[in-house]
Amino acid sequence: MVELSHTVGGISYRFRDLAHLLAAASPLRSGDELAGLAAGSAQERVAARMALADLSLTVFLSEALVPYEADEVTRLIVDTHDGGAFSDVSHLTVGGFRDWLLAETTTHVELSSLAPGLTPEMAAAVSKLMRNQDLIAVARKCRVAVSARTTVGLPGRLATRLQPNHPSDDPRGVLASTLDGLLMGCGDAVIGMNPAGDSLSNCMALLQVFDQLREAYAIPTQSCVLTHVTNTIRLIEQGAPVDLVFQSIAGSELANRGFGVDLAILREARNAALSLGRMPGPHVMYFETGQGAALSSGGHHGIDQQTMEARAYGVARAFSPFLVNTVVGFIGPEYLFDGKQIMRAGLEDHFCGKLLGLPMGVDVCYTNHAEADQDDMDVLATLLALAGANFLIAVPGADDIMLNYQSLSFHDVLYLRTTLGLRPAPEFEAWLETYGIAGPDGRIRALEAVPDAARMLSAIRG
Repeated sequence: MVELSHTVGGISYRFRDLAHLLAAASPLRSGDELAGLAAGSAQERVAARMALADLSLTVFLSEALVPYEADEVTRLIVDTHDGGAFSDVSHLTVGGFRDWLLAETTTHVELSSLAPGLTPEMAAAVSKLMRNQDLIAVARKCRVAVSARTTVGLPGRLATRLQPNHPSDDPRGVLASTLDGLLMGCGDAVIGMNPAGDSLSNCMALLQVFDQLREAYAIPTQSCVLTHVTNTIRLIEQGAPVDLVFQSIAGSELANRGFGVDLAILREARNAALSLGRMPGPHVMYFETGQGAALSSGGHHGIDQQTMEARAYGVARAFSPFLVNTVVGFIGPEYLFDGKQIMRAGLEDHFCGKLLGLPMGVDVCYTNHAEADQDDMDVLATLLALAGANFLIAVPGADDIMLNYQSLSFHDVLYLRTTLGLRPAPEFEAWLETYGIAGPDGRIRALEAVPDAARMLSAIRG
């Protein structure tokens, strides 16, 4: 056990263990206060960060936050750690690692090679020492490009999940939202819907609607109905057109048990999806996470919510996912109280995911009882686009009428692409031009100028 203490302003602060130090070093957020883990003062927070900066990265290989014997997520993180990849930074402290990440000589090549050698706890620790601009600068250097029917994560690109949720899963309503998004250039990462009804028959019908639309217009994208992974396994057994397997995950075995999953179930689902042979590569998983999930399920083990979030990325990394995103403000103000906390968490999550080698996106969102508004989301979306997020989520009018929370709109994506000079996934961009939805300059055309718009919209009435 290393000595964890630091003196600030003549007061010596001692931290009982590594978990206590990480929690005290975290930027203030309501979830850590709720759990009784937050620093008692700004001065204590500074002391914790100074002590953390002096800590060797190798400590995270010898001291497990959740015991190895008691937690399969810890065992996964430890057993898959690549010591060779870690060797280049093994001599560094957490503070020295921050400096190394920010150095101009550290490029995407070094960062890609390093990713398998980092543990989630290392990523979480260094993020606690970084300003927002640091999180953006380093994440922008990370490149994690993955391919399915489209390729996401390429430089200069911003992909989207088109989320056509509907309060009654009415196929015509779902199609209307989907076509609305497609005609505004969204949907290149995935057309992904949260079903209001979780029955197998309902999910099967929705999957068939998406697949028929995709095939009718040769749309280069993936579809996903975000039902529980065990439902998806059963749907695959029944011959459903499953492209991506979805599951919410968290950073401990206990928290994942709250979601009704374990690593074995996730492996079974991935193997089932691969057996279909529908996708052109091995990336068939889609994971969602969010700070506060482990605390809300009682599976946080006295660890701060941002570190637990990073551990969820350790789970995701083991399954070669096509998409991972944090639903950053969805759980509510009990965990991220206001726009400032949501913005910080979104940048932290994106940074940690990319640093660990994940194809990371973000649902830029908030619940209506949080102290946040759409101006906050405009800022976060812009910062994430600058940071090189693989994808963002968009819903009609920024208002999810089924889940009752606020996200980004299709128009918000147009703003980001136009203002920052970003483009959709290349395969999808070519499709937009082929169907006249976008011109040769990449700009989305007005509806009346799209040759096939009338035929596409007729699908709603069909």
